Amino acid sequence: MKKAILIPVEDAESARSDLLKNELLDGSRKIKLISLKGEKFLEIPVKTDVKGYTVIEQDAPEYYEKLQSLKDRLMSVLSSDELKHVPSRWQILGDIIIVNIPRKIDNRKIVIAKALLGMYPRCKSVIQDFGIKGQFREPNRKTIIGDKVETINKEHRCLFKMDVTKIMYSKGNLPERKRMSKVGSGEIVVDMFAGIGYFSIPMAVHAKPRQVIAIELNPVSFGYLCENIKLNHVENIIKPINGDCAEVTPQDVADRVIMGYVGVTHHYLEQGIRAIKKSGGVLHYHETTPESLLFDRPVTRIEDAAHTVGRRVEILDCRRIKKYSPGVWHVVVDAHVQ
Repeated sequence: MKKAILIPVEDAESARSDLLKNELLDGSRKIKLISLKGEKFLEIPVKTDVKGYTVIEQDAPEYYEKLQSLKDRLMSVLSSDELKHVPSRWQILGDIIIVNIPRKIDNRKIVIAKALLGMYPRCKSVIQDFGIKGQFREPNRKTIIGDKVETINKEHRCLFKMDVTKIMYSKGNLPERKRMSKVGSGEIVVDMFAGIGYFSIPMAVHAKPRQVIAIELNPVSFGYLCENIKLNHVENIIKPINGDCAEVTPQDVADRVIMGYVGVTHHYLEQGIRAIKKSGGVLHYHETTPESLLFDRPVTRIEDAAHTVGRRVEILDCRRIKKYSPGVWHVVVDAHVQ
């Protein structure tokens, strides 16, 4: 017997909240709207009798369709051995799916890509990911299905246009991008290694700094940075500069400096610190650090660079962003530079 409580429409929300809180709501069945003697009621499915409510037996319960996993969809197509290697995670950017397919089932990539498109009908292409390559840490990716590689990804009310075969975009950095969107109001900010605007755009859209000087060397990323500035209507805030941070980072102008790249960022710490006004400001320094050196190495590097250029620093915060590789973390250190 499938039970439900009968509730007048106007009382339904408080009843549903009460059921959720007490884990009595049956989420496998749909809530039904019915009419009784000209009045509207909701049948809310419950797991058992609920004190204080009128409990009825549902005549024709309606069930939610159970969402199939990728493995479920491939069950009749792949062998049991092949199913063991089917990916459990993938990334969706705009209307493009990016997936890493293990070498052992690479010959089944078209079947897998079709199944993914079946799960996400709005998506237009499936791209296979092979990791990162080159000086600019570009993605190594190839199209499996579809001819679309350029998309617009919406995140935190910001738009990011990119070619996913040429631009890296990490969903794992979202909490840090959101955090940065809350700081910098009324300030002059220098965003070194700005990419396509990962930090500059959310900051400009939400915090409204006086100015963001966004520096990017990679010509492809810089092109998308300029497009994203226009897409988000922040031309009056962000000033894009195409160049090497070692050469074009301005000095003594910033209330806040973002060093959001990882890999060789520490080589540019002196430029980042010099960009901060003599009256003081905040540095956000990103680094990939072995777990055994958390957070000693990034903090020491900041302190040494500050000492070299005759400045003083106070460490404000240290955060882990995500695992970068086995035993290595992407971290951020916030420091006040005086």
